[in-house]
Amino acid sequence: MAHAAPQIGGKIRRVRRQRHIAQAELAQSVGISASYLNLIEHNRRNITVPLLFKIAGYFGMEPGELADGDETQVVGDLMEAFGDDLFADIDLTNQEIRDLGHSNPTAARAVLRLFDRYRQLSKARHAGLQAEESEGADYHLATDTISDFLQENSNYFPALEQAADRVRADVDAASDSLEQGLRTYLLNVFGVDWRNTSLPHGIARSLSGDARLLEVADVLPRESAVFTVAQFLGQLAAKSEMDAIIAGASLPESDALPLARNVLAAYFAAALIMPYESFHKACTEYRYDIDRLGHRFSASFEQVCHRMTTLQRPGLSGVPMHLVRTDIAGNISKRFTLSGIHIPRHAGACPRWNVYSAFLQPGRINVQVSQMPDGETFFCIARSFDKGGYRHLAHRRHFSIGLGCRIEHAGKLIYSDGIDLENTSQIVPIGVSCHICPRLKCEHRAHPPANHRLKLDESVRAESLYGKIN
Repeated sequence: MAHAAPQIGGKIRRVRRQRHIAQAELAQSVGISASYLNLIEHNRRNITVPLLFKIAGYFGMEPGELADGDETQVVGDLMEAFGDDLFADIDLTNQEIRDLGHSNPTAARAVLRLFDRYRQLSKARHAGLQAEESEGADYHLATDTISDFLQENSNYFPALEQAADRVRADVDAASDSLEQGLRTYLLNVFGVDWRNTSLPHGIARSLSGDARLLEVADVLPRESAVFTVAQFLGQLAAKSEMDAIIAGASLPESDALPLARNVLAAYFAAALIMPYESFHKACTEYRYDIDRLGHRFSASFEQVCHRMTTLQRPGLSGVPMHLVRTDIAGNISKRFTLSGIHIPRHAGACPRWNVYSAFLQPGRINVQVSQMPDGETFFCIARSFDKGGYRHLAHRRHFSIGLGCRIEHAGKLIYSDGIDLENTSQIVPIGVSCHICPRLKCEHRAHPPANHRLKLDESVRAESLYGKIN
């Protein structure tokens, strides 16, 4: 019996390389030739179920963790890129795009990087900038590179988990209070004194010139203050681990490097505040109740949501989730998917997605059963929240976090209670973005699909110009 999922080979190759296992070593361990494993890794041979179990066992993973490939977002990004008018005259099928993304995700990401650069130069040209000036014209190249970096690593960094566990043991030994333990650890190990004080507007923390005093804004909520200190600590205590991760990544010599270091330090902070094993246990016990988990670990709603997406330890993984953060203008600032849902790379997402409607009910969990055009169905929750504005008359920033999983995992989340998941009338059809969504009859359309030539019937006027197009 063969397992036909085309992405498994690429996932096996990526896991093997991440663990520095030679192809010959893995092949010998599971009883096949290195040449046959090479064909499997390049998706030129289907993998049998018994062999899948052997390879998963060798990695210490569940078979489903290999079967659920993480190239889905790459494929979605490719669909978005090839939907550009630049490729309108090329007869490229969706299946060919999927084949590229699944069989060789590294090459696919290289294509995406080229397309990102093309978009950057195009914007610079329209703005009247010279090529050398375009580097500062649009910063999405670095941020998209970091999103790809997290996606490629499944947002899971074992070395940082181990470093955080090591530091947390010392912090707990110093005090029963996490905050006091952090103060003691910083002072005893690195000679840095942490003080909460008044800082200029917009500054969360500041390190003195002699690196002996860490000042943290006294207006920050407690969980934000602790997190920013833990993130600072990560830059000191896990520097070698972060250096090794960055050295092994294919990041361009640009803004991506400091951004990667900042992201990895934030990962360390979350792992320190919410240790993997206890957090995973609590997620299972509380059924991913975000507010309850936030109370248990003294963490914010956003911090808990992020931590949920990192539960990818082989043999002790959580529900594979996606996460998207958008501001009130629709700008997507964070995106990651293990659920398989497509999150747009450059444009705003579908307005029917609850990550946007959550703004209409601030602070409340918005639940939605969402279905993509390919028929894949997801259980999605979203909640809006504010940041900043800790002073009188200060402006607040408005965000919405969307979190979700495949519909088959919905029962593990407390938010599915009372919802008939089998009731198809509750399904909300959504798309990736109007630019590549094939649903022509949608009253929420902002513009027609990129590959569609608009034909308007002058005798009929729909409520929305693009809500009923041919």
